[in-house]
Amino acid sequence: MNSAGYSLSRRLRAVGVLAGAALLSAIWLLWLLGSPPTGGPAPPHTLIILIWHWPFSDRPPELPSNTCISFGVAHCHLSTNHSLLASADAVVFHHRELQTQQARLPLAKRPRGQPWVWVSMESPSHTHGLGRLGGIFNWVLSYRRDSDIFVPYGQLEPHRGPAPPLPAKKRVAAWVVSNFQERQRRVQVYRQLAPHLQVDVFGHANRQPLCTNCLLPTVAQYLFYLSFENSQHQDYITEKFWRNALAAGTVPVVLGPPRATYEAFAPADAFVHVDDFSTVQELASFLANMNESHYRRYFAWRDRLRVRLFGDWRERFCAICTHYPHLPRGQVYQDLQGWFQA
Repeated sequence: MNSAGYSLSRRLRAVGVLAGAALLSAIWLLWLLGSPPTGGPAPPHTLIILIWHWPFSDRPPELPSNTCISFGVAHCHLSTNHSLLASADAVVFHHRELQTQQARLPLAKRPRGQPWVWVSMESPSHTHGLGRLGGIFNWVLSYRRDSDIFVPYGQLEPHRGPAPPLPAKKRVAAWVVSNFQERQRRVQVYRQLAPHLQVDVFGHANRQPLCTNCLLPTVAQYLFYLSFENSQHQDYITEKFWRNALAAGTVPVVLGPPRATYEAFAPADAFVHVDDFSTVQELASFLANMNESHYRRYFAWRDRLRVRLFGDWRERFCAICTHYPHLPRGQVYQDLQGWFQA
């Protein structure tokens, strides 16, 4: 073979080697793209939230594995099984059962570094025994906006489409109350209001209890509802405002935290605040003499917003998983009473 032929043969072999290498590289790339990575990220960890005692009940509800998924929270498992104490990602303690000693803290069995969550949706006036709970809890779940896990009684959400029709009004004002004590400010305001404004009182306090399904249809017939909280504390706005008034389709007359707090949750023209008036008689006159066009302005929010209620304890506890990645590690409430009673 002459030198020219030898050179051509070498070039052809080199091209073949390069082509083969390119083919192998292409096959390798396709395999990488088409095969699941063996060293990729592990699947998300399912958090175990142990509820030590179900609120207000000795019989907890069924808690299937998809409980939190139904509330839009994935990788979150609620349980009341005490045998999971050692493996739970967080343990929840509802204060009422600690206060009544229906439940006791398993301090001796607490795993090192395990977050414990103190839970209460009650006002400080009805929360006792906090002095002995200092230095124990890491996180708080409550209606207060400065809680680690903030869960209000309700909220207004954007809404598209026509607003629901306003219920027909037949009477002036309604109030549903069971805990009726003369020392309460709400009772004192009612006593001053009643001589000047027709207020129909329902509930155990007046021996006219309303069944669960009767409350909203009954209240809906009234122009106003007395959304009077049993005590006045920071951010303490309960179902008396969200469900009994706004969701029912009536105008709440509120007694609770200052107007500015309510305005953080709802439009300023969605409610009447007792503190807007120098006397209760002025309040009564304002309500009694309100014309229809003025009254309807209190429902302008319904064209763009709707009420969402948070009354299900399962949903409240699932919220722990939503906040979990962002909750402060190593935090301890050394003075839980000082924080909550402030």
